[in-house]
Formats: sequence, C-alpha cells, structure tokens
Amino acid sequence: MDEVVLAIAAEADLIRVRRELRAQSQRAGLGLVDQTKLITAGSELARNILTYATGSVGTVRVEYVQADGRRGIKATFTDHGPGIEDIEAALTDGFSTNRSLGLGLPGSRRLTDEMTITSAKGSGTTVMIVKWAR
Repeated sequence: MDEVVLAIAAEADLIRVRRELRAQSQRAGLGLVDQTKLITAGSELARNILTYATGSVGTVRVEYVQADGRRGIKATFTDHGPGIEDIEAALTDGFSTNRSLGLGLPGSRRLTDEMTITSAKGSGTTVMIVKWAR
C-alpha cells in the first residue's frame, strides 16, 4: 500500500481525509469498529487544523504500517499554525482555547492505539496516530 498525502485547507478536505482513512483501514484489515474509531479521530485532528491553524495549509500523511506481526494505519497530521503551548493541558478533557467542549485531542487519544504530539508555540503541530488491526 502506498502512502497518501492530502492537503487540509478547507471543509471539503475533511471528506477526502475521512475517505482515505476508510479506504486504507479497510485495505489493512481493520474491523468496522476500529475503522470508525480511526476515521473519527482523524476527522477531529483534521478539523483542528482548520480551526486552530488558520491561514496555514495542513497535511495528513496516511500510510500502512507493520510491526511485531501487526498491521495497521498510521496518520500524521501536520500544520504550521500557532502551536500548542501546553500539550498536557490540551490532552485534558474539557480544556479548550476556542470555547469548544475540549474533547478533541483527548478523545482522539482514546480512539487510537498510539498517539504522539509534537508542538511548540509559533512552530506548528504534528500529531501522529496509529490504529492496529485486531
């Protein structure tokens, strides 16, 4: 399976991100529940790029991965927005800098098997998630 890189700059891009995550997760053999979890987490992360990295075109790199006899999908979301000042706080339920419910990042973490966030104020953000086939 090839890796796919998609731009995230407008609402319509969210549909493309969800479609690609679904297609790749089906090819990797993820069950319906795990497909739905990956798509939901990915959709939230893509929406965060539109909401918080305004004026910046973000990307998602979706790729098939194998490790330790497992197969899955890795999606890496990158933007060049203002960055996250306090990652630990951002991963806390209810924390929001935009008057939202504050469930996006912590929810995405719960829906996936692995999640890493790299960010610094003024330097953008990279969020990598992995969902493994069961």
